[in-house]
Amino acid sequence: MESNATDQFFKNTVLGHPAGLFVLFFTEMWERFSYYGMRAILVIFLTGVITGDNPGWGWDKPAALSLLGTYAMFVYLTPIVGGWLADNKIGYRLAVVIGALLMTMGHAAMAVETPTFLYIGITLLILGNGFFKPNMTSIISKMYEGRNEKKDGAYNIFYMGVNAGAFLGIMLCGWIGENVSWSYGFGLAGIFMLLGMLQFYFAQPLFGDIGSKPKKETEDLIDTLVDNPESSSNKESGKLNRFLTIDYALIGVFIISALIFIINDPLSKIGNINTLNFTIAGMTDSLFFALLAAIIFIVILAIRIPRYERIVRDRMIAFTIFCIFTIFFWAAFEQAAGSLPLYTRDFTNRVLEGNASLIFKIIDLIVTVVPIGIITYVLISLFRKTFSRISLSNIILGFSFVVIWALVIYKLYINFSAEAKEVEITWFAILNSLFIIMFAPLFTKWWDSKYNPPASVKYGLGLIIMAIGFGLLAFAARNVPLGAETAKLSMIWLVLAYLFHTLGELCLSPMGLSYLSKLVPARMVAFMFGVYYLAIAIGNKMAHYVGGDIEKITEESGLSHFFLIFTIVPIVLGLISFALHPLLKKLMHGVR
Repeated sequence: MESNATDQFFKNTVLGHPAGLFVLFFTEMWERFSYYGMRAILVIFLTGVITGDNPGWGWDKPAALSLLGTYAMFVYLTPIVGGWLADNKIGYRLAVVIGALLMTMGHAAMAVETPTFLYIGITLLILGNGFFKPNMTSIISKMYEGRNEKKDGAYNIFYMGVNAGAFLGIMLCGWIGENVSWSYGFGLAGIFMLLGMLQFYFAQPLFGDIGSKPKKETEDLIDTLVDNPESSSNKESGKLNRFLTIDYALIGVFIISALIFIINDPLSKIGNINTLNFTIAGMTDSLFFALLAAIIFIVILAIRIPRYERIVRDRMIAFTIFCIFTIFFWAAFEQAAGSLPLYTRDFTNRVLEGNASLIFKIIDLIVTVVPIGIITYVLISLFRKTFSRISLSNIILGFSFVVIWALVIYKLYINFSAEAKEVEITWFAILNSLFIIMFAPLFTKWWDSKYNPPASVKYGLGLIIMAIGFGLLAFAARNVPLGAETAKLSMIWLVLAYLFHTLGELCLSPMGLSYLSKLVPARMVAFMFGVYYLAIAIGNKMAHYVGGDIEKITEESGLSHFFLIFTIVPIVLGLISFALHPLLKKLMHGVR
């Protein structure tokens, strides 16, 4: 059997995979803990009443959601820069450490609870995410080079770490933020980000040379030519589509227009600062520049893509169509971070008494303890294999879980001590991660079977299934009067909504990067990777731009109409995706 450079990582495995994978699993888990934990309480804190034992800041909803939208947009844009820096300058491992430190400082700043530190904290989180996010998966890819048969399992394990972190972060930061102090909720996110960074830093011996500082470009070129003398000619194979002056000019206009919108939107809504302050055809300056940026970007694609060879051109057109569907999917799905917590707080009956309260407490006990128990088993398995090599890393990781278990036991004790139970606003947000853990294996089996549907059907199903969740919320809110600020709707509608949103996500979300790797030639992956993440970023910003009008739409047309927007638009787009199947199949030239 031919040996691989990565054989060293498989000599001492944990659950059939290199121990380093589980270090990355826990590092990513703590990062997702901090990200989702902070995000879960941000809008509730900003829009909360300014009186009481645990006051919020009393912001209006458009201002809070505008800030969240701008933050979420940058979260998906900065990894493009961070990935380039890691690839070419500092290496993956140093990038992860820098990113984790920046995010730790960001969470600490937010815990101070002043406007200045809020903005400093969010800026640090955005920068830290740019260093951290793209480089974890890059380390996994390098660790599994030459072992493609193990990659799917590795990424599934890593994906479980993502969802475990989201689950724990929303549950604990949300519970502490709502019941104890918002500062403690933000601070807890930072504490576990710091512990995750230390655990990763002291586990470096497991990774060998993977992720270390890259060699200089001249050395890389020499190594490439020695290993593959024909690589230089291969690199030039096919028709290259060099950027022309008109391309650079349009990109410049796009960047300027987009930045004006991204910066001016929160400034105008939070500080009432209108940098340009004009109206065209009824559009504010922010909306005008948003539409201008969108149009210019479409023009850039329209003039560049036709210059490629026919098959490359067709496949890139297909992927661009998928990116358009992606924008609208995330514009609806990301209501989970903005308008849905507001709906949960203001329009849902969350008070349980008697048997209903007891049943909920038992359910909460099960869904809390079982996942943490499984993760703890993975932790113990890692200890057994690696304690002698990375003892300090394991001690830090073990300490982290002691703290987690202590917080969980305290939370359960407080919950069971109360006769009645008011379900936390953030509790419903953990359902997404819980449903992913439950249903992801079924979807994996479906995609691996002979019944695996084509790409256009997956996108259509994802949009329509998610829309059903919003349709249920629209039905639940049908009798809420115009302009109502509160109501007592059943929480079952929220549970069902999160279920359908998650099923839709499982149909569509994992497909993006998969089809990127299949449809786009290697030499253009970086450009189209940027396009894909730009699509998600636009979707996130659009989500909270529209979600910020929940109050206005509720007053003018009713709460039900607000959710109907996110029902009708995705259903129409899903049907269009189904209808485009013959065209997309032709454009993809045999790619499934």
